[in-house]
This record gives sequence, C-alpha cells and structure tokens, in this order.
Amino acid sequence: MESYKQEFIEFMVESDVLKFGEFTLKSGRKSPFFMNAGAYVTGSQLMRLGEYYAKAIHDTYGDDFDVLFGPAYKGIPISVVTAVAFDKLYGKEVRYCSDRKEEKDHGADKGSFLGSTLKDGDKVVMIEDVTTSGKSMEETVPKVRGAADVEIVGLMVSLNRMEKGLGGEKSALEEIQDTYGFPANAIVTMEEVVEHLYNRPCQGRVVINDELKAAIDKYYEQYGCR
Repeated sequence: MESYKQEFIEFMVESDVLKFGEFTLKSGRKSPFFMNAGAYVTGSQLMRLGEYYAKAIHDTYGDDFDVLFGPAYKGIPISVVTAVAFDKLYGKEVRYCSDRKEEKDHGADKGSFLGSTLKDGDKVVMIEDVTTSGKSMEETVPKVRGAADVEIVGLMVSLNRMEKGLGGEKSALEEIQDTYGFPANAIVTMEEVVEHLYNRPCQGRVVINDELKAAIDKYYEQYGCR
C-alpha cells in the first residue's frame, strides 16, 4: 500500500471522519463503521484532504482532464480544495464545478451550477466523499452530460465500502461503472483500512481490535462484495 494511503487512513481516524461502533445507515443496514466527510472542518484538514485526493486522482487518471466536478453538498468543498492541491502538487490548473440543489434564477451566476461553466470537449473527473448506493451519481451524471458535450474520465471517492449496491450483487462503484461507462475508484478500500489499523495503535489506541474485526467480518458476510 502506498504511504499516502496509509497516511490518509490515519488522517480519517484523527479527524473523526471514520468512526467505528454501531451505526444505522440510510439504507437501514447496521454497520460497524461510518464515514462522515462533514467532519473535515479546519483549514489544515481541508488542505490535507485536497492533497490526498489530488495524489489519488493523479495516480489513477493522470492529469489529462479539465474540470473537477463535486456534487452538492459535500462534493463542493472537496472539489475546491482538490483543484487547489492539484495546482500546488503538479502545476496543473484545473477548474472546479458543482451543481446546485435548487436552481438560482437571479444574478450574474444564475443557473444550476457553481464555479466553472462546463464546455463542449471538457474532460471531467467526478469527485465526492463516499458512495453507498450510487444515488448521487444517478442525480448528477445526467446534469453534467446535459450541460455540455463532455467526457467523464472517472469518479474518485474517499472510501470504497466494498459492499453490495442497489442491485444486490456488485459494489456501488462497480454499478456506477457499469451504468455510466466510466471508471469509479477510491483513495482507499475498507479492506486496506482494516489491514492497516487491525491491532495497530493509531493516535495512542488500537482502533480495530479483535472484537471490532469480528464485527466487520460479520458485516461483510452479509453485505460484502469483495
């Protein structure tokens, strides 16, 4: 595993973004882990988050793209800080764009989007925090493709939960790839998280002990898609 991925896993724990315990997901599933990117709240956290996304995107998709698109709401700050980080790390200036939940009907920036205007020929990388069911892509991809004749290069999320999506067989990321025809990847997978944190101290404590590892294994027996 690349060193930046190991750092990112510990960063999620340190930032209280990746939590372990018992959580009820929107899907109704009882999960022993939960990720909330809304917990990145400080300038230093957001700066580091953008750098991890930039490194993962560069490793996965290179730099032949024009726009980072972050679906509202959590995708908005992620796309902004990643655009900044991409310029800082790789000297590549990319634009950011996000959608609005409600269309703005007044002012110079009225319409359905924030940031850059999408143009014919643009190559777009979609970027968001995590996807469990693929619902946000269902809402967002038609907006992006309807705005201009663009090529969606791929999707990058923080964490691949590695569990069954809406279809009940493949993972949510695999379903997105099959449905929309572009690759979907994550900075890290849950398998990598467990591998790195199991019985290993992080911030002075063992985050995934034997008991929690057993709960995660049981969860994946029911919902896993490895």
